[in-house]
Amino acid sequence: DRQLFSLNYQPFYAAQSGELVGFEALLRLNHPDHGPIGPAEFIPVAEEAGLISKLGAWAMAEACKTASLWPQHLLVAVNVSPEQFLDGSLMTDVHNALELSSFPAYRLELEITESTMMGDAEVVTSQITSLRELGCHIVLDDFGTGFSSLNYLWKFPFSKIKLDRSFIAAMDQPRVRSMLGSIMELSRNLGLKVTAEGIEKQSQADALQSMSCDFL
Repeated sequence: DRQLFSLNYQPFYAAQSGELVGFEALLRLNHPDHGPIGPAEFIPVAEEAGLISKLGAWAMAEACKTASLWPQHLLVAVNVSPEQFLDGSLMTDVHNALELSSFPAYRLELEITESTMMGDAEVVTSQITSLRELGCHIVLDDFGTGFSSLNYLWKFPFSKIKLDRSFIAAMDQPRVRSMLGSIMELSRNLGLKVTAEGIEKQSQADALQSMSCDFL
């Protein structure tokens, strides 16, 4: 209500051409008394208070409104909480955000984590299917950090996976690099695009390009 939340936008690029593809919307809180507070702190509080769906709906609407002012080829990616799926508000949140900003669904990526699929699988699957039919892209976030990610790849209609940044930080290790190469090949066989996040060095970008990673 005090409008202390804001969105930062992190760019992602086509790995092979270097062309800007879009931005991920990152929720931030800058408190007047306590200064910047990170999501690792305020997200659990919002969940406990039962306000995460309301916060997610605001972030969705704000991201679409901002992205509607960008060149028309750029995408925006927004993180979605499990609660938005499970309380049934997500479809309404997406429709409202797109309608209020006259933003096309094909320019919206929705990032979900494995914890979302650990709830009511039928409820989640039906909503993901509806969102895909609407034209949105569905991204499996933090891939490689959960327990059953491979199982989810064929059960849910994802269009992209996003590698957890821990893989990138450790990719100078031969075993990690081999694992990344296997993930890229698996994704291509399943018709999925791959985004690698947390690129800090040119050597990391070069290595991922050689593996035919799609986005950085």
